[in-house]
Amino acid sequence: MKHQPRILIVEDEPAIAELIAVNLRHNGLAPVWAEDGDAAQREIDAVLPDAILLDWMLPGQSGLALARRWRADARTKPVPILMLTARGDEPDKVAGLDAGADDYITKPFSTQELLARIRAVLRRRAPEQVEDTVTIGALALDAAAHRVSWNNRPVKLGPTEFKLLHYLMKHPERVHSRQQLLDKVWGDHVFIEERTVDVHVKRLREALGPAGALVETVRGAGYRITAQPVGASRAAA
Repeated sequence: MKHQPRILIVEDEPAIAELIAVNLRHNGLAPVWAEDGDAAQREIDAVLPDAILLDWMLPGQSGLALARRWRADARTKPVPILMLTARGDEPDKVAGLDAGADDYITKPFSTQELLARIRAVLRRRAPEQVEDTVTIGALALDAAAHRVSWNNRPVKLGPTEFKLLHYLMKHPERVHSRQQLLDKVWGDHVFIEERTVDVHVKRLREALGPAGALVETVRGAGYRITAQPVGASRAAA
């Protein structure tokens, strides 16, 4: 039997949670509902979900605080997080992404949009169906095993950062605009702002540590990965 992706819905309004759960079930997903951070943590401790739909405004710990906590934990770090919120302001979107969310959905949203975004993060999490290993200097990425290493030491990346790094490493020394990266790495929907790319590049650099210097910002043009980084390459995205 085909695995049904388990989606944890962290939402304190039962009516909204039930509506989401019904739609997910109808589309081959397995929803689990938690009304606050404590209940969500219990579900995560029992069975790791394939993705988390996380409401921003929750009783007790906010969705933002929960996203930060789950991103800091090695076990939950690879799980995609989609923030659900009534906040549509740009600073709030950036705050959600900076806290560790992979995507951001503003209420009210359509079922089609929600499903498209869930499928997109699940696809980005799934290992590439190609048996290739790419290396740049001491940085190596094994797509089949979904592993990255620097100087033979493992590097832990979230699903979006992994796909972003894979794409850059497959096209070394080439400058990619933010829009090109959105098309090639996200590619599944058109709802994401270009600022999102900057957040994920910043997160990728931080996760890579010393190897983050290989990911260069090309002013006014975009990003590239290079085997010969210049001294100023760690400028903030």
